Amino acid sequence: MPKFFITSKDSFGKSQTSVLDAQDKNTAVSIAQSQGLFVISIEGLEQGKQDSAASESTRSQHKYTHSNVKLEDIVVFARQLATMLEAGVPLLRSLSVISDQVESAKLSRILVQVRADVEQGQSFSKSLEKHPSVFGQFWVCLVEVGEASGTMPKVLKKLTEYLEEAAKFQSQLIGAMIYPGVLMTIGFGAVLCFALFIGPTFEKIFKDMNAELPGITVAMLAVFKFLQTKFLLLAAIITGAVFVFKAYVKTPMGRWQVEMFLYNVPTVGKIFRLVVVEKFTSQMAILIESGVPILYALEIAERLVDNMVCGAVIKDVREEIREGKLLANSMEKSGFFPSMSVQMIRVGEETGELSKMLGHVAVFYKGQVEDFMKNISTLIEPVMLIFMGGVIGTLVVAMFLPLLTLSTGG
Repeated sequence: MPKFFITSKDSFGKSQTSVLDAQDKNTAVSIAQSQGLFVISIEGLEQGKQDSAASESTRSQHKYTHSNVKLEDIVVFARQLATMLEAGVPLLRSLSVISDQVESAKLSRILVQVRADVEQGQSFSKSLEKHPSVFGQFWVCLVEVGEASGTMPKVLKKLTEYLEEAAKFQSQLIGAMIYPGVLMTIGFGAVLCFALFIGPTFEKIFKDMNAELPGITVAMLAVFKFLQTKFLLLAAIITGAVFVFKAYVKTPMGRWQVEMFLYNVPTVGKIFRLVVVEKFTSQMAILIESGVPILYALEIAERLVDNMVCGAVIKDVREEIREGKLLANSMEKSGFFPSMSVQMIRVGEETGELSKMLGHVAVFYKGQVEDFMKNISTLIEPVMLIFMGGVIGTLVVAMFLPLLTLSTGG
């Protein structure tokens, strides 16, 4: 019976993919709809040479929504590939179908190249390795394990779950910082608007009235005058400082010093450390669970953790494990990892459930970071509102107090 690859949305609007056996496309759509799904697209999975020509025609007519590769593009690709391989669809056919479905133009081109490399006899992992900007070492390693063990769909599902959780976690962290950032931008925008446009008008009025100005108004007009005359210079200085800082952070010494500074900031340093530990443990959990040897998993995690200080710690831990020491003991000796994480990993090593314990550690610290971000966001909101009210209130008082004094005959 023919197979059909269906992209659909459930009643909650969540996208999903599935493979259905049906007599024809209409039957497949009816089956999906009977399951409460809204069908977005449907693709037949019959094989044959004509599929290649049809695929090229479809790709040439396909309208992409963006050119770059987003994290959600990678998540969807991993999920679709796992579903199709699990349904028994050959890898080459799966890559052809998915390359026609993706919304990223760049990812579509990469998948076409990957398919061509696989067709010429290269392994899937080696084909992915040629595109490190999209498929990093984490991807390549897990796919290599899936190829060697014959568990590619299972490995891809684990990878998808990790990517989805990482994307969700990243979104929550960014979301918690957006509102305070918007409030601060509005506050500075209001001050700048007063300084550049409204302040000069009031200054002219005060001069025409020859009024004696209170101290707060004199001070505010002086600030406005400074911003008016030095605005371009200040903007250039700030832009230059940001540029120099970014360039400095890209150097090994600069990045190391910035990371050490963040680790030593009260409260913020603790949360920064927990974010790094969560990333390390979640990556180690999926690597070890997928069958990657612990030394190789640590080598990959050292590169993927994206933190120089933690990377150096992981390197030392890896060398000690190479000498025969336990992971928990090496982590405890480093002094970098929280005591609770070390104890849980020690239990995991003793019971043979290391990957499971690493996963528990990651979930625990992820929850702690999420709670902190929610609490700090809740706390910052009223503080920022009070700050903005104070700034704008001061501006209003400084500008209208002389007018009020003159109107009352003061």
